[in-house]
Amino acid sequence: MSTSIVLACLWGVIANIIAMTPSKDHHWRNAYILIAVGIPILGLITAEHGPWIGLLVFAAACSVLRWPVIYLGRWMRRSLAGAKGPVE
Repeated sequence: MSTSIVLACLWGVIANIIAMTPSKDHHWRNAYILIAVGIPILGLITAEHGPWIGLLVFAAACSVLRWPVIYLGRWMRRSLAGAKGPVE
């Protein structure tokens, strides 16, 4: 098994352990750290194993970090709706 896959599995185990611990800020600080560590791992996986495996790992990471992804989608939807403006 390649090093990048082992790192991704380790990231997933750590993310699940963090999710089981109590947190006062609803794990947002931990989510930022997991995102910062996960992006290079995802890039390494995509470089070594191709885009399909990278997409699969990305989907798995999005399922673990679902609330940051939901808030990002809401923010993008609001910003796109505000950019269109009223039709004259």
